Amino acid sequence: MTGLLLVAGVDEAGRGPLAGPVAAAAVILDPARPIDGLNDSKKLSGAKREALYPLIVERALAWHVEFVGADEIDRLNILQATLAGMRRAVLALQPAAAFARIDGNRVPDDLPCPAEALVGGDAREPAIMAASILAKVARDRLMRQLHAQWPQYGFDRHMGYPTPEHLAALRTHGPCPQHRRSFAPVQKSLPL
Repeated sequence: MTGLLLVAGVDEAGRGPLAGPVAAAAVILDPARPIDGLNDSKKLSGAKREALYPLIVERALAWHVEFVGADEIDRLNILQATLAGMRRAVLALQPAAAFARIDGNRVPDDLPCPAEALVGGDAREPAIMAASILAKVARDRLMRQLHAQWPQYGFDRHMGYPTPEHLAALRTHGPCPQHRRSFAPVQKSLPL
């Protein structure tokens, strides 16, 4: 197999939530083992994403999901934390990628291979679609685990996004260690 075939698709899930990590995933698909039904994770039902997840893990030549926690998000800002997670996800691939296609309009610094940003890539590039599914499923699973620790926030329902239920819980309980304190709605819930 030549290095030119080792193209990684890279995407993230969880930039907008008020709590939990952002998840960045990198996937190198195997052209000999196609996966039917790939799409942008936002266009798939939860059940369809869960069904595709093990197929991607089983059939991909390489894959990695990297979580960047609330502390690092607060320290770097959400964009830089997302780019750092994407970089770490690509670095963790074995075999290594010869090229990376990144969903969006920014390429992380210091990647181990050449890369291009692809706006709307999660609807155009199968490897990015696969990465988007892995990132979303892995993050949702983690948010359900965090719900067991902090059930008062309803993480299992809104996955940390700023829903009316979540904002009400923040006003009532204040933030937990998983909340991103650099995000304005969380800052408003902090004691003076």
